[in-house]
Amino acid sequence: MSAPASVATPNPLLQRAPGLLLAVAIALLAWLLGRWAPLIGGPVIGIVLGIVVGNTLPLGARYAPGIAFAGKKVLQWSIIALGFGLSLDQVAKTGLESLSVTLITMTMAFLSAWALGRWLGVHDKLMVLIGVGTAICGGSAIAAVTPIIRPDDHDTAFAISTIFLFNVIAVLLFPLLGHLMHLSDLGFGLWAGTAINDTSSVVAAGYSYSHAAGDYATIVKLTRATLIIPICLVLAFVVATREKRKHAEAGSGGHFSLASIFPWFILWFLVASALRTAGLIPVAIQPSIHLLAEFLIIVALTAIGLSANLRKMISSGPRPILLGLGVWIAVAVSSLLVQFVIGQL
Repeated sequence: MSAPASVATPNPLLQRAPGLLLAVAIALLAWLLGRWAPLIGGPVIGIVLGIVVGNTLPLGARYAPGIAFAGKKVLQWSIIALGFGLSLDQVAKTGLESLSVTLITMTMAFLSAWALGRWLGVHDKLMVLIGVGTAICGGSAIAAVTPIIRPDDHDTAFAISTIFLFNVIAVLLFPLLGHLMHLSDLGFGLWAGTAINDTSSVVAAGYSYSHAAGDYATIVKLTRATLIIPICLVLAFVVATREKRKHAEAGSGGHFSLASIFPWFILWFLVASALRTAGLIPVAIQPSIHLLAEFLIIVALTAIGLSANLRKMISSGPRPILLGLGVWIAVAVSSLLVQFVIGQL
């Protein structure tokens, strides 16, 4: 009697290759198009192209492992790479000046997202994504919290698309409103830095107002971006607590701890930022690292687009967009009000 044939263990790299190569190829096109249309940007183009391809072409199951890997692991790598571009002492000086306005606008973003989300009937995870994206730094913040709260890919795609819509409106509208209100350069820079979501949109609006406003808005935005770290830790604790309660109610006796869901990539983000702050990252390679981080996040968001279910996004209706509009207005108005009260306009 012959011995049974051994079953070969599938090679994870080979399993992921088709999906990864597809995501990288589309991301490369999105990156090039983003250079041509910087107002839109590569990440948004990547997620849109991913949605189009994923919902029009019959992608087989062989693409799924690589797409899932890019949407999760490559996403985390992109956040770590972004840390190399953020010097902590760079933002400390301006950050302390703008911290009060930033914290109040963030609080308004989360409170309005919760209140409006409940009223509009938007479910919790999409509510969190839109709230975090508006409060902190648009697509990058959504990318950072996605591995923690684990939303459906179509929710992530919808949130990023909603944030992008109001970024475009802000770039066109904010400079006009700033001149109508006769805001100072620093006043406009603080308003743009605390009330516009994506970094590229902050830069575009700030420098279209004045060079001084652009410089100030950029630093305020960098400070605001660092707050994604405590937000991620709080969300991780909340998710872990809920999971532990579910285990206890189910009587499964299973053990669940914060360590099992802790966003370790945020820790590595801090390490990367600390290395940059300590001057251990050569200046000559910093542009290349920034380019790598930008491309990795485009690959990850393209993969999320490839996984997104367009039918489910459409079935969500206008409520998430109305939520994004309401939160955006709350943040923009609260930023101006706080500056008026403290005499910083």
